[in-house]
Amino acid sequence: MRYFLELSYNGKAYHGWQNQPNAISVQEVLENALSTILKTEISIMGAGRTDTGVHASQMFAHFDYEGDFKSIDIVYKLNSFLPKDIAISSVFEVKPEMHARFYATSRTYNYKVSTSKNVFDYDFAYQMQMPLDVEKMNEACQLLFQYKDFQCFSKTNTDVKTYNCDIKEAFWTQHKDQLVFTITADRFLRNMVRAIVGTMINIGLGKMKVEELHTVIASKNRSEAGFSVPAHGLYLVKIVYPENIKIN
Repeated sequence: MRYFLELSYNGKAYHGWQNQPNAISVQEVLENALSTILKTEISIMGAGRTDTGVHASQMFAHFDYEGDFKSIDIVYKLNSFLPKDIAISSVFEVKPEMHARFYATSRTYNYKVSTSKNVFDYDFAYQMQMPLDVEKMNEACQLLFQYKDFQCFSKTNTDVKTYNCDIKEAFWTQHKDQLVFTITADRFLRNMVRAIVGTMINIGLGKMKVEELHTVIASKNRSEAGFSVPAHGLYLVKIVYPENIKIN
């Protein structure tokens, strides 16, 4: 039987989601916890691969298990076993063909920018005290909808078949002394959100004109886009699946 896990994590202590040699990952910690509790080796597949230091307020992963358990019990046991920076929200059975990564129809990220020095969120938001023109940054967001190929925002030497992404929403909002960038798409390239944010900040600082974004995207060249903002301000906040994935 196939099960979905819904979880959240503070990414500060982890080298991203995916298992890798000589570095601790969220996936590794979860697999060890599930394998211990269920008394068999469990492998999980996540809905995405967040980079080192990136957080998630909503992440999904699937695993296969032939035994029987109560969802409420496994959630309690996992949360008791896992470290304080990983939390399980729910576990539920899904149709056997459901895949946490391939069946997701959209993903939403937030990027947080602190516009004044804040001693409580310096680990969780990019500190930028220089004034930003948020209106210009939102103008630039509108240009993203005119394109599909975002190679200019992708990490180089990435093994992907296409650089096309369908961006469904992209906008900046101000919450007192914090700016939040929200972007939703069917898929994201490696480093894409952080590169877009860095480019938008350059526009907000007046280092780049809004219309120059056309040239940047058309270039398909990472060096033409803005800097990559730090990972600690990035949050995976929502993943959407078809409504009929659950059993019962």
